[in-house]
Amino acid sequence: MNRSTLSLLAGTAALAAVAGFASVSEPAAAAKESEQAAAVLPVERSSLLCPAPSTSDIADTSFTSFTPVTKGTGNEGRAVLASATAESADGKGAKGGKTKAGKPVLTPKDPGTPATGDVSGSDAPALIGTAEGKFAPGWTVQSTTEVAAGTGRGLLGVNCTPSDTSFWFPGASTDADRTDYVHLTNPDDSAAVVDIELFGKDGAIDSTVGENLTVPPHSSEPILLSTLTDEKQTNLTVHVNVRSGRVGAAVQALDAKIGGDWLAAATDPAPGLVLPGIPKDATAVRLIAFAPGDADADLTVKLASPTGLITPAGNGELHVKAGMTAAADLGDITRGEAGSLVLTQTGGSVPVVAALRVVRGKGASQETAFIPAVGPVGTRATSADNNAKGSTLSITAPRAGAQVKVTASAGSGGGSAVSKTFTIKGGTTQDVAAPTPSGGKGSYALTVETLSGGPVHAARTLAATEDGVPGFTIQTLPDDRGTVSVPNARQDLSVLQK
Repeated sequence: MNRSTLSLLAGTAALAAVAGFASVSEPAAAAKESEQAAAVLPVERSSLLCPAPSTSDIADTSFTSFTPVTKGTGNEGRAVLASATAESADGKGAKGGKTKAGKPVLTPKDPGTPATGDVSGSDAPALIGTAEGKFAPGWTVQSTTEVAAGTGRGLLGVNCTPSDTSFWFPGASTDADRTDYVHLTNPDDSAAVVDIELFGKDGAIDSTVGENLTVPPHSSEPILLSTLTDEKQTNLTVHVNVRSGRVGAAVQALDAKIGGDWLAAATDPAPGLVLPGIPKDATAVRLIAFAPGDADADLTVKLASPTGLITPAGNGELHVKAGMTAAADLGDITRGEAGSLVLTQTGGSVPVVAALRVVRGKGASQETAFIPAVGPVGTRATSADNNAKGSTLSITAPRAGAQVKVTASAGSGGGSAVSKTFTIKGGTTQDVAAPTPSGGKGSYALTVETLSGGPVHAARTLAATEDGVPGFTIQTLPDDRGTVSVPNARQDLSVLQK
């Protein structure tokens, strides 16, 4: 799934063709130097979509925007977060994007410094954002909401995402205690047409209501899953398939008893998956997996602990039938240590999607979060909204060891950036002692960069206590795709001279 929308000027191709003609007799050394210099460039434009965070009147939401400093971007550019028209639960349109005083919720700051904006109650909007020039490479926006009471109470967080045409959400539910919404946000000038498909333990769930859903231009709409089917399913996989146009999508999963959180889209179907950052004090972990093809998948389940890969007792394998959602309750799998789940296949190579539902606390103090399978950090990834007391950064190297650099940005209220380097052994997960800004105040960003070794996967847990109830939310850190590889456009056009 794309992390950024990449824009290359049309004139670049024409210039490349001219350069190619001029370089017919270019010395080999100069040509090689030219190729190396033009191999990787910062992206010129990014787009992000944020769903409306809550309909609760007792919700407090903060948006945080951050762009890491990227070499070669120049000094020009801008970033804009505009409101989308959000449909409320009763079907009446409500204009979002501004506070009651009429001021913008958030104005992004220059790269290297986070910007925050707060909204109380149910006025928090859905946002459609674009960033250009120096603001575009690695642009990240986080939405964090505290809900004091009621269904879905606790801490809810989600990374704003680019638009796309296909999204997978294993871990949704239409159980009696759950109220799950699929939020669809359309950034374009024309309507988008979307199908929402549901897959339970016995396969596809018939529903014509989820077909040909229209999302108007520049709007965001929540679709209540229980209106698409009468079946009560504890574990569902939701597939959002866009027939026309493009949208951003996220699932808001609200539980009447154990809180709620956002379920972000899982990485695209793949034979092997990594689900990083299970909190060390998790009291219940559930794995939900789905095989979208026509073949069954046999998954080997491993926990990447601080000391290496181990097989969870009684849960070392999971059979996933084609087209059906499978689930396994893993209990308190981490047992007081950092951990990540690593899924491989014992035979064959069947693409699957997967996510974890994680519960912390006991009794009336339970709270829920979700960890979707995610791709590697790659060159760089960022978590935008952090604080020294509540943030935990978890990094796993599922195969070979790796060296990573973690940078804490300046705070939204000042200070300067601080970096630390960590070595992660192969097959392990580490809750690293992430740096904090020097003299900084307010929220700050954590940026993870891979320096050497094998691929690493990362997640950030943000915790806060609301009225004595410990809330938490988990966001994975996929590659921010802040740069793009530009192929060498040199051509031999000497044939044109004949």
